[in-house]
Amino acid sequence: MNNLGNIKKIKGDASFRKFYRKKNKNLSSIVVFAKKEKYKNLVIYDAINKILNKNKILAPSLYKENYKKNFIEIQDFGDKTIFKILVKKNSDKFIYYKKIIKVLNKIQNIKDKSIKNFKNKKYVIPKYNKKILIDEANLFCDWYVKNNLSNSQRILFNKRFKKIVSKLSLGLKLKNNVFVHRDFHVSNLMIINKRIGIIDSQDALIGNRTYDLASLIDDVRIHTSAELKRKIYNYYIKGQKKLSIYKFKNDFEILSMLRNLKIIGIFTRLALRDGKKNYLKLIPKAWKLISIRINQNKLFKDLKNLLNENFKKELNEN
Repeated sequence: MNNLGNIKKIKGDASFRKFYRKKNKNLSSIVVFAKKEKYKNLVIYDAINKILNKNKILAPSLYKENYKKNFIEIQDFGDKTIFKILVKKNSDKFIYYKKIIKVLNKIQNIKDKSIKNFKNKKYVIPKYNKKILIDEANLFCDWYVKNNLSNSQRILFNKRFKKIVSKLSLGLKLKNNVFVHRDFHVSNLMIINKRIGIIDSQDALIGNRTYDLASLIDDVRIHTSAELKRKIYNYYIKGQKKLSIYKFKNDFEILSMLRNLKIIGIFTRLALRDGKKNYLKLIPKAWKLISIRINQNKLFKDLKNLLNENFKKELNEN
């Protein structure tokens, strides 16, 4: 890293990556450094960015790569996230969410499922499948449950939980046939010259069209009122053709639920394994989102009973 010129470390995210801002005369760039999960964080990230840019969706362009030395240098989108705009008191949140939905529609219309990466090999975006979905939900058991229940309680909980999650995943109605960012929230959306740019796309898969909308609406990082959630949801629905409202709502609620259970697991792991304790403060917000969805839908009757038996305080204190 010593040969990269004038660089300054900047705040990272929930991954193993490190980020540096490099300044050279009038050009500013971001150096992404990754030793762990290197292929995903460097090669796949750039491949997904190429697909987005090819489809006129703003994502960081690659300036330089040095895979042997564990880094890529990419376009600098600055620091102006939509999150920073929305937390201001007087911001008209719905105006920004409408713009975001228009970008989401473009993302979901992407037809390219493959591209050549900078190693000159074909990268094909994988499909979201039942195994991935269940493995993600099981992070709740692997980290949160493990550290909050006794061994005997945990064994019984995990057995019931896995059956419930498997049943919910089988209850999804829509096909896995659209580009899914998988971390589509306002902290990963930037404003660059009045356009919305997207970062942190390395986990993208071909999956269910409700997933990214659920990530956006049921976001632990920012409070959105019940009214604003409805407005965003309805605005998205209005722009869709030939959509089964029943199937869409069913999948939206299931995937929001599974995603927020996964988030509790991931944030617990970040705190305990990686020492990133600041993520613990977001866990009650994830519980609140789970509580909202679990009380609105009979689909979650078994899950509600299980969580009430073991995490009644967390589920009901918000």
